[in-house]
Amino acid sequence: MNTVHIHTIHELHSIMEMEPPKHPLISVIDASTLSLSSDQLDTKIILDFYMISLKDKSCGIEYGRNTFDFEEGVMVFSAPGQVYTATSAFQKGEIIGWLLYVHPDLFRGHELGNRIHDFSLFNYDVYEALHLSIDEENPINQTVKNIENEYSQRIDKHSQPVLISNLELLLNYSERFYDRQFNTRSNKSKGVVADFESALKQYFQQEKHLETGLPSIEYFSNRAALSQHYFSDLIKKETERSPKDHINDFVIEKAKNMLMSGN
Repeated sequence: MNTVHIHTIHELHSIMEMEPPKHPLISVIDASTLSLSSDQLDTKIILDFYMISLKDKSCGIEYGRNTFDFEEGVMVFSAPGQVYTATSAFQKGEIIGWLLYVHPDLFRGHELGNRIHDFSLFNYDVYEALHLSIDEENPINQTVKNIENEYSQRIDKHSQPVLISNLELLLNYSERFYDRQFNTRSNKSKGVVADFESALKQYFQQEKHLETGLPSIEYFSNRAALSQHYFSDLIKKETERSPKDHINDFVIEKAKNMLMSGN
């Protein structure tokens, strides 16, 4: 399997056989202009920058195990260093949507540079994508259009703060709509919470802690077939407490009971 490591947005445009980017640190690409041949499948892509995309569901990428809340738009986020692979070939015009690429140098030294790691959506797996309604797509698309217009028309001393402000707005909208997604999947989420609580009890009943120590969040997220960050956000959304809090509370309560046993 081939691996392509792309370091700059200029390099990305070159690989895609596109004109040089109008801004060296940020670019919006029309998904309908892209194509992928069958001999390019299974190639691992590693980017040194952030990617946010909004595409229709028939875009050649498997989103996997979760059902769609809406049919219109599927939004995916990836952070620098993450690896992803296309699963099927497609021709130009088959995909509807856009891809936004942002190099971290754009907001380095800015408040967003310190906050970007707080957006856990960049650490969700692809099958935990954000599924948007048409009403939700509208402000998302408008914000991305504002970004594209800003770097296309001018680059001056105001460009960076304007671009960063719109990028923050895009991320804040995305977090809001992810909260909606957790809510609309509440029944399924409650099942995950119940399974988590049951698995936590079983872990100690089977005395696995004597062999492998205290259970990790990864242990439970793997059982739920979710990424650690999505699992943590789901549990916190449903219970207002993190999985770590649940584990610590259980351990403390069990320790109290053992100390009170007199043995």
